Amino acid sequence: MISLKELKPNETGVIKSIGGSRPIRRRLMDMGITPGAQIIMRKVAPLGDPIEINIRGYELSIRKAEADQITVEK
Repeated sequence: MISLKELKPNETGVIKSIGGSRPIRRRLMDMGITPGAQIIMRKVAPLGDPIEINIRGYELSIRKAEADQITVEK
């Protein structure tokens, strides 16, 4: 298992867990990032932050620090 920020563009994974503080974890879960959901890494900004992902049929941009808190399985 790896963190979400380690996925390369167009790679997919399944979310296994979400770490971080309670407010951050709650915010990510409110955006649809929940354990068991399939996630696709779309693209990474030129300077590395933010990253764009596809989850549950919509595009979402999150910070790399937030992506580091999300554990995925390829």
